Amino acid sequence: MRVIRSVGKAGVYVGDQQRALEFYRDALGFEVRADVPMGPGARWIEVAPAGAQTALALFTPPGLENRVGTFSGIVFECDDVQATYNELKQRGVRFTEEPADQPGGVMATFVDPDGNSFVLRGPD
Repeated sequence: MRVIRSVGKAGVYVGDQQRALEFYRDALGFEVRADVPMGPGARWIEVAPAGAQTALALFTPPGLENRVGTFSGIVFECDDVQATYNELKQRGVRFTEEPADQPGGVMATFVDPDGNSFVLRGPD
């Protein structure tokens, strides 16, 4: 029997692909894995933390524009939430929740330029 072994990509709905690319690449430090034309006025853009198995696709299919600026459901793992929070804040990342101890670890919440929110999580 074959089983699912990993998540390859997760979609992030964005309103402006270039602005999103610059945020994920420059502010979060993600590597660009793909940036290719995809029809008129659109690109297929994939970014990921260096060495990560799962990439984010920065794309909004037509008809799903109402999903831009919502909770993504994506949790980014790091070794030290406070240090990562400090670094990302210096790079201009806007946090809506500062690091706090919660069940499951230390967590903080930040948003991208489109208002999509993400959780930053570290060990307990």
